[in-house]
Amino acid sequence: MNIIVRNVLAVVLGIVACFAAKFLVIAISGSVVPPPEGMNMNDLESIKANAHLFQPKHFIMPFLDHSLGSLVGGLVAALIAGSRKVTFALVIGGIHLLGGIAAAFLIPAPVWFIAIDLIVAYLPMAYLGGKLVAGKE
Repeated sequence: MNIIVRNVLAVVLGIVACFAAKFLVIAISGSVVPPPEGMNMNDLESIKANAHLFQPKHFIMPFLDHSLGSLVGGLVAALIAGSRKVTFALVIGGIHLLGGIAAAFLIPAPVWFIAIDLIVAYLPMAYLGGKLVAGKE
């Protein structure tokens, strides 16, 4: 298969894998760490109004959502890419990071969580996914 086609597929399927992993974590998150009483996690206004009820445990699943999404997306991109596997993994992490930055402005969270999340969950995990496939490349 043409290297350009493989690289384009790497990005497209890496994004799909990233969001599939995110969806799975989100699907189970409420049963692992239930939201505060009276909060509707599907309503942004409810989250904003009740953000003060969040405890540190409520940030575990969002962090896993972000980090595992980047890891899986980066891994898939690196598996498919015809060249520069880690670079394509980082592209997935970068795209995901842009969404994380947007969410940081839309969804209230403590500064400590936003900093850890943006610094650790996106690019480093995508890099790890790429390195797991690329080895010493």
